Parts: sequence; structure tokens; C-alpha cells
Amino acid sequence: MAAAHFKYLILGGGVAAGYAAREFAKLALKPGELAIISKEAVAPYERPALSKAYLFPHAAARLPGFHVCVGSGGERLLPEWYSEKGIELILGTEIVKAELASKTLTSEAAATFTYDNLIIATGSTVIRLSDFGVQGADANNIFYLREIDDADKLVAAIQAKKNGKAVIVGGGYIGLELSAALKINDLDVTMVYPEPWCMPRLFTAGIAAFYEGYYANKGIKIIKGTVAVGFDSNANGDVTAVKLKDGRVLDADIVVVGVGGRPLTTLFKGQVDEEKGGIKFNLVVKLVVKTVTMLYSLGPDGFFRTSVPGVYAVGDVATFPLKLYNELRRVEHVDHSRKSAEQAAKAIKASEEGQTIEEYDYLPFFYSRAFDLSWQFYGDNVGDTVLFGDSDPSSPKPKFGSYWIKDGKVVGAFLEGGSPEENKTIAKIARLQPQAPELEQLKNEGLSFASNF
Repeated sequence: MAAAHFKYLILGGGVAAGYAAREFAKLALKPGELAIISKEAVAPYERPALSKAYLFPHAAARLPGFHVCVGSGGERLLPEWYSEKGIELILGTEIVKAELASKTLTSEAAATFTYDNLIIATGSTVIRLSDFGVQGADANNIFYLREIDDADKLVAAIQAKKNGKAVIVGGGYIGLELSAALKINDLDVTMVYPEPWCMPRLFTAGIAAFYEGYYANKGIKIIKGTVAVGFDSNANGDVTAVKLKDGRVLDADIVVVGVGGRPLTTLFKGQVDEEKGGIKFNLVVKLVVKTVTMLYSLGPDGFFRTSVPGVYAVGDVATFPLKLYNELRRVEHVDHSRKSAEQAAKAIKASEEGQTIEEYDYLPFFYSRAFDLSWQFYGDNVGDTVLFGDSDPSSPKPKFGSYWIKDGKVVGAFLEGGSPEENKTIAKIARLQPQAPELEQLKNEGLSFASNF
């Protein structure tokens, strides 16, 4: 069978693929030039919905309601949109071999695809307890949430195990959002995680204390400082209990595991440069002059080009130069997936036309919503911190925040319960990095400090 050839090929059918496709369509894309290859059977959708509204007991989100690009307030790209634009969706297709030198991808069914330009948007895969040989980790009703098929299976289990017991393994994004979702579904929920507090990669102890207290007030039990080391199951193979390292055994009808993910770069091992777990970009050392100080820094390739000509990488798999902090980073978040995909599409088209575009200048952004809570964070969570506002988990309308201060400057800002305008304010301050007053003064001024800029 002859290989199908495309001028532009996107490997991966997640958020990044949809946003890249929309950007290509804006840039005079011709019918037949672009294809998206996805292992999933549906057109690109906003993945964050799976851990939120998709699991609601009433008025739950369902496709086509959350196809991209509604997550950023844009037009919803239904499957027919791709047809109208002449973009081929190659769904339910897993690529098992990538030969970048010959610009060829091969599917599990032995179909081949060639390209002029490739965008790698393969995202991440979940880390499974079975990968570490945890006893009983393959029992039924132990769930991981990454794709819509995972969410459908979890929904079915929630409906089948009404008023049952759920154990959430992990205290990060998935742990917090899924604990809230299962509690809303009237399950008896217990969270288990080894760290001293939840979301340790971002939260301070003060921030975490609020969420742990709020969840406890909702009836969610929290067990910290231990891990799941095994699972019991019944004759049908359904999970019945979670065994913890500290010796406790928790009854369980449903288990959801959220212990992290890893970028899907296996297909490209040895073919592109990698660093910090992601695909690295082709960097050039430049001499930078800042006032009277001369220093060497990595000149950022803010266009998501890899070390292989014609190959770009975006989203979770990209280790890119973060211009704001002058260092290489890999960012796992939907906001970066959207924006890096758009940047790569712009860069490809600009290169063809001999034009230039602005380098990627990203401000790290993270957010979450659970119960009646909604927080946003911008910038960098390094240095000293101050907590301000009402962080009492028993407050009817809690509203609080935190600043991170490094080298005398505010470099990060977090806000729970903020209005859209207030969230824009903390984003602005994280970008500007103003000089910080004394910590006590900053604590007392709270949000009003950010409002001065």
C-alpha cells in the first residue's frame, strides 16, 4: 500500500492537535495539506473536562460539548469542521514506528504516512502501579484517568457502586479533583498520598492546609505519609481493599490512581535530542548584553523546532527554553499545550514564507476547580512565601492567596476565589516581577499590592 503523504502531519489527537489545526486553518491552509493521527477514536477535545464536569452526577459534560477550542473561549471544532477545512482526521490509529530520517510513520496496522513537517503532540501517559509490580494492581475497578474511554469506565463504575467506598491514590491534580467528583457522587472517599501535604509540587504547607481542611469538612478522609503497596480482590477480580505500607487496610469498591505521568517520547528515542524527560530544541549560545552586565545564556529557540529539521514538538513532550526565567523547562499543563501548538504552527508557516515571528515567551499558568473552589497560579513557585487573605476552610466564601519572592522580587502569585479581573492582576504581577516590600507588609497588603501595578 502506498504511503499517504501530507505537507503537515500532527502526531497525537489531544488538546495540542486541535489548537495547532485551528492555527493552520487561520494561515491559509489548503485542503489535503494537514492530517492529525490519533490513537483515540474521537476528534480533539478539552482533556481537563474529564476530571471535572464529565463526572458530575447531574448535567454532566459530554461530547460534542467540549471539543477544542472551547476551553479558551474559542469556537468548538466539531468533527465536521475538520472536513470543511480539508483536514484529515485519522482516528483510532496507533503509530508504532517513527523514522524521522525518512519522514515516515508506521501504524500498528502497517499503514505508512509521510510528511514534510511533523508536529509531535503525543502528550503524556499515566504512571501505573502495575509498572512497579504492586501486588493486585491489575484488579477490576482500579482506574487511571487520561482519555475519554477511561472516564466512561469510571462513570459506569460510579453508577454501579452507588454509596460505595472509593480510595484515591495520590494527592496531586487528579487526586484532588477526583476526590471532589466522587464525593459529589455520594461515595465514601479516602485520599492516600505519601507527601506531608497535598499538591507539594505547587502548594505551600499553608495553602495545602486550607484544601485539606476544606475536603475534611466535606467528609473526605485524608491519610498522609504512606503509600498503597497492594490490593485485594474478590472471586470476580473486583478490587475490595487497598493495603497501605503503614499496615492499614482500606475497604474499596473503586480505586482511582493519580501518581503522575510520563511524556510519550519512546518512538523518537535516539532520533532527537532529549533533556529533562522531554524533546529538546536546537539551541544556540548567544552573547546577551543587559545594561553593563555581559553573560552567556541559551538563546531560546522559541519556535518548538527539534534537532531534526522539519520536526517540531509541543505540549508535554517539549523541553523548551522558558524565556522569562532563562532556563530549560518542561511544562505539563493544558495552557502550555494550547499555546505551544499555536506557536509551532505559526513558526512552520512563517519559515515557509521567509518571515519571522516573536519567540515563545510563556508565563507558567496552572489552575484547578473542585467543589465550589477555583484557584489560579502564575509564575514561579520558588523562594520565600507569604500567605494572605481568608484561608479558613470553614469560611462561607474563602478568598486567599500567596506570593513567592526570590531575590527581592515577586516571581509567583496564587489566588483562590478570585474574580476574572483579580486573576488577571496576579498574572500581571508574575510577569512584571516587581520589587517586593518586607514580607509582613506584603502579607498585610495582600491582593491590593498586585492591584498597584
